[in-house]
Amino acid sequence: MSYFNSVTLVGFVGADPEHRQAKGDRSKFTAFSLATQRYWKNADDEWSSKTEWHRVVLFKERLADHVARTIKKGAHVLVEGSLVSSTYEQPNGKGKKSKATKITSWSIRADVVRKLDRNEQELPTPPSEPTAESGEAPF
Repeated sequence: MSYFNSVTLVGFVGADPEHRQAKGDRSKFTAFSLATQRYWKNADDEWSSKTEWHRVVLFKERLADHVARTIKKGAHVLVEGSLVSSTYEQPNGKGKKSKATKITSWSIRADVVRKLDRNEQELPTPPSEPTAESGEAPF
């Protein structure tokens, strides 16, 4: 019998992807948050929804660099990868008898990130400083 760990999500990027470096082995990776929504009818036969946030990490160097350069906050993307858990301990307080709480966090280790935005217009690069004439912020 074989087991299969596969995740496919479609959602919106919550913040610009960030390059990071792992503490232990100093490996480099890119991470971003992804928002998905689910809908259901409640007991009153009305539609309800909930936004779920997912942490997406990319360890493949070329994919991580490409995502960091081209994907920005608000982009509509498809992510394919696997579900990964990590557990760490957080101290509950001070003293000899205080126990640590084990916390498990989940993330998606992405193998594919595909931008789904269609006919997206590239915004011009904002000037480095606002001009006194325009009166507008540079973003």
